[in-house]
Amino acid sequence: MTAILFKKINKTFSTGFKKYPVLHDVSFQVNKGEIFGFLGPNGAGKSTSIKLLLNFIQPSSGSIFIDDIMVGKNNFQHRIGYLPETPCFYENLTGFETLIFAGKTSGMDKKILKGAVEKALNRLDLNPAGDKLIKAYSKGMKQRLGIAVALIHDPEIFILDEPMSGLDPMGRKLITDVILELKQRGKTVFFSSHILSDIEKLCDRIGILNKGKLLYIGSIHELIKNNHDVEKAFIDMIEHDEN
Repeated sequence: MTAILFKKINKTFSTGFKKYPVLHDVSFQVNKGEIFGFLGPNGAGKSTSIKLLLNFIQPSSGSIFIDDIMVGKNNFQHRIGYLPETPCFYENLTGFETLIFAGKTSGMDKKILKGAVEKALNRLDLNPAGDKLIKAYSKGMKQRLGIAVALIHDPEIFILDEPMSGLDPMGRKLITDVILELKQRGKTVFFSSHILSDIEKLCDRIGILNKGKLLYIGSIHELIKNNHDVEKAFIDMIEHDEN
């Protein structure tokens, strides 16, 4: 079963008379219940791909599907939990109020919302700070709150852009455990990361993007069969493409 499908996606940005191709005929699928890692160097097109997936921008050609629903044609947002690379919040709200707001905008039943908020705060180790204004939160706390926002309505598909950003080792361990728990519950997780050790630890399959081209789709095992680790295999693949 397919949770996410990119079908011959091309994206070109225009500035005046100049055109800048960003994605070139990108096709891949993410299976339901798997953790899929999306990686590539800066400027590879990862963020553009995620924006297309969320319908923030539209492809120049091709189609994207979430749970067999074409992105841009039908409502799909309630099916996903999203963490942006840099989460932004209303800083004069508390963490608790932020999650209440997120749950309401996701269409959650008021009868279960408060309990879900308390559960999310507890799971992300934010209970002691739940009644504090977000402007007093550290970067790591804001990152964990962003994960809680993605979790609050218990969607089937999670799209996480650099989920480990700004976290200390304990925070990274916490988010790692949360992602693995989601997999155990049959959820689908699509995430981008520059931290290759996290990719190696978590992912069932990965996709490697460079200069808008998809270089690799497959398992970690297949990627490293001729190398010692993911980092060396990744660097070798990018350097080979650059040359």
